Amino acid sequence: MEWKNILRGFAMGVADLIPGVSGGTIAVILGIYDRLIASISGFFSREWKRHALFLIPLGIGMVVTILSLSRVIDFLLENYYAPTQFFFLGLIIGIIPMLFKELDSRAGFKSSYWVAIAIGTVLVASMAFIRPAEAELITNLSPATTALLFFSGWLASMAMLLPGISGSFILLLIGVYPTAIRALSDLNIPLILIIGAGVGVGFIVSSKIIRYLLAHKPGITFAVIIGLVLGSLAVVFPGLPENGVQWGLSILTFAAGWIVVHLLNRISA
Repeated sequence: MEWKNILRGFAMGVADLIPGVSGGTIAVILGIYDRLIASISGFFSREWKRHALFLIPLGIGMVVTILSLSRVIDFLLENYYAPTQFFFLGLIIGIIPMLFKELDSRAGFKSSYWVAIAIGTVLVASMAFIRPAEAELITNLSPATTALLFFSGWLASMAMLLPGISGSFILLLIGVYPTAIRALSDLNIPLILIIGAGVGVGFIVSSKIIRYLLAHKPGITFAVIIGLVLGSLAVVFPGLPENGVQWGLSILTFAAGWIVVHLLNRISA
């Protein structure tokens, strides 16, 4: 088992716990986005063993992180919201120049790509102005709540694979995020299994679509991906820190995020 992929899954799991941050963005930062999409899409093909050897360590890292750190993330967001978000701002801003370089190497940068970048940016940035649904904890399963949780997991997983769009934020918009976090914290197995089933189906369906687009329209697809990442800055930005201590912590965490992404880029190069 590849320990590096467990650590990559750990990083993606942390991102997927935070509304506004995308595991897909972390996959791009780590340089494994294309392989991730190809492995999920091809999991039920004849080469499933090769794909499984890549996905299983990632999945272990993500599951361990989500189960073990959900309360830690809750604590950080409640008590150190701005510094936590500024860490991810540092990550995202650090990766943007690398994404433009990658686009140029894939298809050669064309002026028309600016339109695709703008569309992706507006699509995600507009989510910063959408008010989340009123959230009520789901404790009793009925046919209606089961269907809601399953399709919420489906939509969230599609978002997880797209850089810039947070699966947690989609759950927040639907009003299921508190239920999902409580289920993870309390190890409510029935709720976790229902949401997880939706996540699994969504991963398979959306990965095939993204893989097709990357194979047949690589330039325009990657330009949209850049736009999605750019737009996530508006969603992640927490506003200006409230006091000097928050300013200091936010500057430090922003710098840490920027340094981490450059270290990761060197490791994956």
